[in-house]
Amino acid sequence: MRIGFIGLGNMGLPMARNLAKAGHEVTGYDRAEVDAGPVTLARSAAEAACGAQVVITMLPNGDILRGVADEIVPVMEAGAILLDCSTVDVATARDVAAQAKAAGLGMLDAPVSGGIGGASGGTLTFMVGGPEAAFEAARPLFDIMGAKAVHCGPSGNGQAAKICNNMILGVTMIATCEAFALADKLGLDRQAMFDVVSTSSGQSWSMNTYCPAPGIGPQSPADNDYAPGFAADLMLKDLRLAQQAAEGVDADTPLGLAARDLYESFVEREDGRGRDFSAMLPRLAARGRG
Repeated sequence: MRIGFIGLGNMGLPMARNLAKAGHEVTGYDRAEVDAGPVTLARSAAEAACGAQVVITMLPNGDILRGVADEIVPVMEAGAILLDCSTVDVATARDVAAQAKAAGLGMLDAPVSGGIGGASGGTLTFMVGGPEAAFEAARPLFDIMGAKAVHCGPSGNGQAAKICNNMILGVTMIATCEAFALADKLGLDRQAMFDVVSTSSGQSWSMNTYCPAPGIGPQSPADNDYAPGFAADLMLKDLRLAQQAAEGVDADTPLGLAARDLYESFVEREDGRGRDFSAMLPRLAARGRG
């Protein structure tokens, strides 16, 4: 396929490289200067999109996605697919889908889970909203960039699935960190804590796969001084998107709201910016009840 790829950052660049290595003709664009490897670089987003059968975007937020869509939708050929892998608000995803549909394009919102490691290794999970036909047409690309792609329904539902998933992740990571901090003060060894919880009813991905305690469980960012695998800044972004969505549909999400407030404090008023989201453990372990 002829593929345009817009947004060659920490996630987008390895995804684009995997597509190029698989034999696709990939033309990429990013506002920053990048060493794109096998990906041909364009001088603008419109140039990358022109003539492409599929244009993939991986962008920081909804406002940037709207701006890029305004630039590329007019130059894309009818029948092409716009595949957005950014994590943005549901309303933006649905508005851009309507814009693409009016231009005769297929539009998929397909945010990802799996982080930089998943992008590099081609093991991402895609949560996809949009027309079934467009999903099937893009499936070969999902198979290259990821290990799993789930069609979640109409436009915007991919973003809905992503923010619901990451709200759970934010809440369970905080609960896991709180439990370790409490165990420390009760004199319970962290390894014993892990051995019990990881095989009992308290088990979760945050405990079993991404344990926030250094030297406990599988290798995780905690073992690298909390250098980010998934930055606390990005968790805060996703929790804010979840609360924005909850407010829009009048959903009661008290734990999601509490998680947002904790990560907001951690990132914006403490030392959490640029650290992994599991660095909530040393934050909590150093604090008292007051």
